[in-house]
Amino acid sequence: MMVTMENNATRRSGQALLVWGLLVVAANLRASLTGVGPLLDRVQADLGLSPAVAGLLNTLPLLAFAALSPMVPRLAARWGAERLLGVALVVLSLGIAVRWVPSAVGLFSGTVLIGSGIAVGNVLLPSLIKRDFPTRVGLLTSAYATVMGGVAAVASGVAVPISDVAPGGWNTALGGWVVIALVAVLLWLPQMRTPHSAPSPRPAVREHRLPWGSGLAWAVTAFMGLQSLGFYVVVTWLPQIVQDSGISAATAGWLLFLFQAVAVLTSLAVPGALRWARDQRAVATMCSTVLFLGYLGLFVAPEWALLWSVVLGLGGGACLVLALAFLSLRAQDAAGAGALSAMAQSIGYLLAAVGPVIFGLLHTVSSGWRVPLLLMCVAAVGQAIVALVAGRGTVCPAEDRAPGRASPAPEDAASPGR
Repeated sequence: MMVTMENNATRRSGQALLVWGLLVVAANLRASLTGVGPLLDRVQADLGLSPAVAGLLNTLPLLAFAALSPMVPRLAARWGAERLLGVALVVLSLGIAVRWVPSAVGLFSGTVLIGSGIAVGNVLLPSLIKRDFPTRVGLLTSAYATVMGGVAAVASGVAVPISDVAPGGWNTALGGWVVIALVAVLLWLPQMRTPHSAPSPRPAVREHRLPWGSGLAWAVTAFMGLQSLGFYVVVTWLPQIVQDSGISAATAGWLLFLFQAVAVLTSLAVPGALRWARDQRAVATMCSTVLFLGYLGLFVAPEWALLWSVVLGLGGGACLVLALAFLSLRAQDAAGAGALSAMAQSIGYLLAAVGPVIFGLLHTVSSGWRVPLLLMCVAAVGQAIVALVAGRGTVCPAEDRAPGRASPAPEDAASPGR
């Protein structure tokens, strides 16, 4: 009995360390991206970049997400998810450090490395949660989304103040986040030394095929892509929208912080809403509608930017948690979650990558913000429609689907506790 108690204590300690590791990894998945927007005008001025070239700082990571996400499940099968994630954290740390170098080459090469490291973490975290905590998917997804969003919000808010007082200016404001990345590497080292194993009833070669033929998988992908598009449009352009109304750069940065802080607080409430819901269709549709109201508010009354930042945070925070949860809830097992995550994040982030570019082009062509904001209203309506499909059911592996056969929707797949 004593041996059993010791084994249970060791297992609980190992799980606690794993949870802490996952949360610290999550803390690094957005901060190095969201701190760029408030500093974009200073970066342009110091390096002599055109607006189109400067916009690549937000587009390059998303293109890296789209390009690398489909490769992650197969790489994880070959090297192990823990080791692959550890390598990704090292690449992320290197990218942040390189971006500290005061040159355009360092800035852009570091940004590519950052996007590559984050792409791996984006795909693996839902899969690891599904594998190691199958009965706590909603809770842990909310926890890591909260940490990810909270640190990202702080990065937006402190970017300009740090740039004003720190030696190196905006280089230090962007490069200082290497400290948290190195902490994540250290906390993840135990997981790399003792990789977890999870037997699967399917042959390994079949575990990693992406579910391109599943309508439900495409609905999940569309939901992920549209909510990501909205997030990166807001992160990229909200500071400029409010600055054009006469607000200072520092205040614009704090409005972006407010948007993300509200999103973090909202994400904490999502697991409670999921517990009483039979599936996630109603919740996802309602939260998408809230996003629509936020974009519509900026379109109709942009002078109330403070209010609309809060409304967008309410809808965006909930939609992010739902999009991440769908990657696990719609999958049969950890391998299925990895495949669905790879598909959804590849196509989804490709859509998100073009969003800020199209938004900026529409602003240039129309000489204002009303036309691009109208586009965001249309995107939110589309997101509400696909939510009706993405919020229920299970994506079957490609090998298990016969032509014309619909994906089943068992009760446990929609269970809010998973």
